[in-house]
Amino acid sequence: MSAPRAELIADRGEAAVDEEFFRCPQFLEAESVTHTLRIQTDDDELLAPLIVREVPGTEELDAISPYGYPGIARASDFDHTGGGSKSDARIDPTSVDFSATNLVSLFIRHTLGEPPLAAARERNLVQIADPALPPKRRGSDRNQINKNLRKGYGVRILPGPETSAADRAGFLAAYEQTMRRAGAADRYFFGASYFERVLSSPLTWLALAETPDGEVAAASIAVRSDGFLHYYLSGSADAALRDSPMKNVVAALSDLAAKRGLPLNLGGGIVRGDRLEEFKRGFANREMPWFSSEIVCDADAYARLSQGREAGEFFPAYRAPL
Repeated sequence: MSAPRAELIADRGEAAVDEEFFRCPQFLEAESVTHTLRIQTDDDELLAPLIVREVPGTEELDAISPYGYPGIARASDFDHTGGGSKSDARIDPTSVDFSATNLVSLFIRHTLGEPPLAAARERNLVQIADPALPPKRRGSDRNQINKNLRKGYGVRILPGPETSAADRAGFLAAYEQTMRRAGAADRYFFGASYFERVLSSPLTWLALAETPDGEVAAASIAVRSDGFLHYYLSGSADAALRDSPMKNVVAALSDLAAKRGLPLNLGGGIVRGDRLEEFKRGFANREMPWFSSEIVCDADAYARLSQGREAGEFFPAYRAPL
């Protein structure tokens, strides 16, 4: 048995999968994915979309998965001819020859479930509303949802490609207000063109909670990928915070997921046990670990670039904030 070999392909389309949002062409374009990572084994190949970047101040390169849960897909999973072999064996990244990639390091965000790479790191626990289990909804959440309905709030859920410019603008305003309240980094302000590309995918929906006057009070994008409906990006308008209209949005998305027989992945908090996680826990009936892989491809270059850095658990160490 030969050692797995990795290569970079300067074509994001190699990793594209029409049936899964986090690897669909619209998402990969929105995320400015530059390359496909291919890991070749004796009986399969693994493909992952990547954003390849220059290490600041150097001519070195590293790479990172796009946002969300893009993971690594086994080519055999999408061989519908019946002729391809299929292996579920987990690959040890330390056994992979990454020399042909010319990367210093590689950060991979996995799909939910068991990752195909061994020694992956558990980064968070995500909250799941699973229609196969008894539903969960706190009394206080039910009361607020019903109170909003009595006030005249309503929720519309539209397939992404059917959204109007006004629908997307309402979402963007609520989303950016939320990011400003949270003090989010610039990279989380994706912009109108990003959301237009994302919502052009048939694997997306836009849920809008509206006030009696028709103003967007809260909104969320939901996407279908790898056996889940994912609560992807969302926000609430400053003026509507007192009414917690996002609870109406999450309830509506839970119903949408149930109609399609999919678990709804609500994601986790920023840190374990924070207010965001507690909010999501009110709608979830189980939780799952989410993993990433932090791979040093060139140990000598990594050590040289990281020298003198106090990075803690930050990866890669040489990108840790000073």
